[in-house]
Amino acid sequence: MPLPEVWLRGPLPEIPPMLQPVAHALLQAREEVEAMMVGFPEQLLWSRPGGVASVGFHLQHLAGILDRLFTYARGKSLDDAQLKALQAEGVQVDGASASLFLETFRRQVDLALAELRTIDEQTLTQSRVVGRSKLPSTVLGLLVHAAEHTQRHVGQLLVTIRVQL
Repeated sequence: MPLPEVWLRGPLPEIPPMLQPVAHALLQAREEVEAMMVGFPEQLLWSRPGGVASVGFHLQHLAGILDRLFTYARGKSLDDAQLKALQAEGVQVDGASASLFLETFRRQVDLALAELRTIDEQTLTQSRVVGRSKLPSTVLGLLVHAAEHTQRHVGQLLVTIRVQL
């Protein structure tokens, strides 16, 4: 019998109660991406059926968006490496494989979960700014958006894979 969705498995150890939904969503996303990538043909990694974003893009973006949004949640700006990685999302990388991108996403989820364990719930309403335009948000707003945006791209990735196979 398959496991229930992550959010139905109970609280995650050491994750503050207010951040449990963020952690649950990130773990659910990781499980779903890992499952849908089993047996995915490498030759389709950069294919764009109907002009939609490629599987390669989604895999790159899943890791990248977590890195960037958690950076903003810490009250920091993106560094040169993060900006360069953002520009490279969706660009075919010679020698890169789906398994490499998947491992990067796994690692980024682990880093996000580790960071969630360190966040004091009293800081969740603190103001934060996003991007060069310094758009307003909060720590909680950024963390929830990280989970929501990740889930959105998991759905898009699923559709792209199903259309291709």
